[in-house]
Formats: sequence, structure tokens, C-alpha cells
Amino acid sequence: MAIIIAVFTSCAVSHKNYDPNKKFSVQQLQRDYTLLRNILEKKHPSLYWYTPKDSMDYFFDKGYKSITDSMTELQFGWNVLAPLINKIHCGHTSFSMSKGWNKFEKTVRIPSFPLLIKVWGDTMIVTGNLGAKDSIIKKGMLITSINGVSNHDIIHQMFDYLPEDGYADNVNYIRISSNFPLYHRNIFGIYQNYSVGYIDSAGDEKRIVLPMFVPGSDSAKEKKSVSSVKISNHQQHKQFIEGYRSLAIDSSINTAIITLNTFSKGGRRHLHCFIKRSFKTIKKKHIQNIILDLRGNGGGDIDMFVLLTKYLRNTPFKVADSVYAPSKTLNPYTKYIKQGFLNNLGLFFLTKKHQDGKAHYGYWERHLFKPKIKDHFDGKTYVLINGPTFSASTLFCNEVKGQSNIKLVGEETGGGWYGNDGIMIPDITLPETKIRVRLPLFRIVQYQHIALKGTGVLPDISIPPTAEGVRNSIDRKMEITKNIIKNDELNKAQ
Repeated sequence: MAIIIAVFTSCAVSHKNYDPNKKFSVQQLQRDYTLLRNILEKKHPSLYWYTPKDSMDYFFDKGYKSITDSMTELQFGWNVLAPLINKIHCGHTSFSMSKGWNKFEKTVRIPSFPLLIKVWGDTMIVTGNLGAKDSIIKKGMLITSINGVSNHDIIHQMFDYLPEDGYADNVNYIRISSNFPLYHRNIFGIYQNYSVGYIDSAGDEKRIVLPMFVPGSDSAKEKKSVSSVKISNHQQHKQFIEGYRSLAIDSSINTAIITLNTFSKGGRRHLHCFIKRSFKTIKKKHIQNIILDLRGNGGGDIDMFVLLTKYLRNTPFKVADSVYAPSKTLNPYTKYIKQGFLNNLGLFFLTKKHQDGKAHYGYWERHLFKPKIKDHFDGKTYVLINGPTFSASTLFCNEVKGQSNIKLVGEETGGGWYGNDGIMIPDITLPETKIRVRLPLFRIVQYQHIALKGTGVLPDISIPPTAEGVRNSIDRKMEITKNIIKNDELNKAQ
């Protein structure tokens, strides 16, 4: 960690209002930690869902006892809070650095591990080399160890610092793969040099020493040249929207490809219109197949998942068997929670206390939604899923799984199949360090939920990653699904 401090010191002038090297006293850290514990114990709806109270008490006490010396915000967040939050097994409960840190981080060049890596199971495969372009470490090579730690141990040590719903850890393979250098840096620290074990083209295991990667002027110039390309405001807006959702028609296989990366961003009204317009187009063009890509969909507005479900599900449905908060108020912690007053109003007016002592959101438990008649789709639907398929998109998967004309394709979702937490998810801001912790206010148990809790929604057609697919940048889930449709179309024509 000494290297991090040295780098921060040399760059600290770039952001006058934040000092990453500031040490918080033991007393300050203990106050933040105790406050967080109190809020979680009183207001988290599922603190003991997967970890019994006596075990959770042990982890709380262990974290408190680990605060024996002053720490920076980074050290407190990753060394103390991250391992604690992991034990809750709630994918919507996570910590993030302070706003000051986030602003500071944009102004400095922080060294890191030099390789981009795709991770699944015990496999680590190189997807990019941030260091020397003439390095012998190329895309597609398998990594067996880093600094003497095996690939298996690296991955599973990282998992101990990351949140997940129950034991549905597929989301963390994707999370780590999206920025391996960042997670390796924050969990294992920064080293001047890394001893990397790898498998060469002949299948032999070898070792090489790679220097840490420090972003330099060349990458900065490259970013500047890319950003200097001018596009119209209309084109910018189009790209912005398509990043959230899109519809494409592949007439060669009579298939509509709908990509929905969220149920919220980009405007609720616009998303409502997009879904409605898409199914109208599909009906008008007599499309017989849909590929619905939810691999990047982390959830969002429940009303939007309900609308989508109405166009595809054949029978009436409810959102959940139960939706409840532990209390109708955030008091006495309202001032530490973002929009605490508004969240209190929501809890007061939207919930009713039942005999179990919980504040139930009755609308989502009772209301029966009926399928659309106009533009309802009755052809074959293939829903692409993986780890980042989360929250409301997992609710959708549960609602359609098992219907004869719908197949879930890909990998286990990151969102819990039995249920998860959400609805309202404000941030707690710890007053001393300003670190933020997400606090879901409601527990959601899925409609007609499965008996076993802890897994994500499982695919009907499993398509895991492969080394060949990663090496050749092949979207195997999409390609295999298209081939299934193509073969079906050929069979119908015969």
C-alpha cells in the first residue's frame, strides 16, 4: 500500500479539496462503523436472511476489533467494510467511496496490475495488455497465478470482498472481468512488479515478471484524439438511448432482437413507449421469434418489468408473494440516509403494518396483472441472461420461466431467484469518512417462488464462456441462439 500513498502524494495538488492520504482516527472509524451496524440491524430487511444473527454478530464484532489503528478512507472501505457487507449476501447492499474520492480519482493516474482478464470458474484468460505492446503476454493466454497466488485463490479471495444475492456469485465473475486491475489493486494492493504464471502456446506453464502499469501521456493523447471526433447532438442522443435499449430486425431468421440494459435509465416514459412500439412493430412485421437480451440489465422500475411481462406471459401474475420493510420509518437515522424525509413519506403512505410486525407494500403483493391482448407476442422468445441480470430483470425471468414458448439462455442470473431486496434503495452516508453504503428498504419474495433460496434464476439452455470464444471475441450466447432459431425455421420449411 506504500506505493499507492506515494503516487497519491505526488498527484495530490490536482485536487485541492480532497486528501486521499488523510488518516481517520480509531475513534472516528469506530463511530462510523457503530452507526452503520445500528442502521443495518434496525432497518435492513434481510440482514439475517443468509447469515444467522449469531454469525452476523460475530462478523460485526470482528470488523470492529480490526480497527486498531488510524486508516485512510480507502483502507477503511476495502479492508473493513467490504468483507463485512459481503457476509450479508445482499446484492443491493454495497459500499462506495465518498464523493470526494470519486472526484479525486478522475484527476490522477493510479498504477495497477497491467493485464485485463476475463474470469469464470477457476479460469483467468487475458483479454488485453495495458503495458508493453510487444509483450509476450497476448490476448487469449491463460493465467495460472499472480505473485505466487493461484488463479483459484485469487478469484475466491476477491469474492470475499464483493456483494451478491445469496450465493449467486456469477455476477462477481462479470464484475471482476469488467475491471480486473481495479479489484486486484483494491484487494491485494499495488506492486512495482508482478510475477505472473501463464500457459504458453505450446501448453507449457511459464512465469514472467511484469511491471505495474501507470497510465501515461500516450494513453491520454489517445483519449483526446478519440474524444475530438465530432458528432451531431442528434447522433449523441441516439447513441445515448441505444446504450440503454434498442430494437433490430434480422429478417433472415424472422427475428426481432430487443436489447434492454435497464428498466429505468433514459426516462420511464420513453422506455414505456419503446416497449409498446417494439411489440407493435413485431406484430406488424409478422415476426415469429424474439431474442430479448437482458445480459446488461441491472433492474430499475418495477412498472417497466411488469409492462414487458404483459406482452410475453400468457397468464395473469403478481409481482411478488411478499414485499415488506422492517419498519414504517427510518428514524432515528433519517439524517444519515439520502432523501430520508421523502423515503419516510413513502414508507408511511405506501405500507401497512401487519401482524408479523413488518411494513408490507400491499399493492405489489395483491395486484393481479393480466397479459396484454393487443400486440401480445405468442411466438418463440429467447431471453439472454447472465450475472449482471439483476433485480427487476430477475423478477421478469421468474415470471416467464417455464412458459412453453419462452427459454432462458446463457448463465445463472446474479439476482436471487427466491427473492431479493430493493424497491427503494437510498445511500447511507457515514458522517466521518463520508463513505456511502446502499440500504435496500424492502425484502421481495418472488411470486410463486421456488423452495430453494440462494441461487440466481437458472437458464433453460446453458451457454457458459469458453476460452475460444474469449480469444476470438465471439458473442456465443447470441450466435448459438440465432443458430437455434435458424434450425427451427429450416425444420418448419421442410
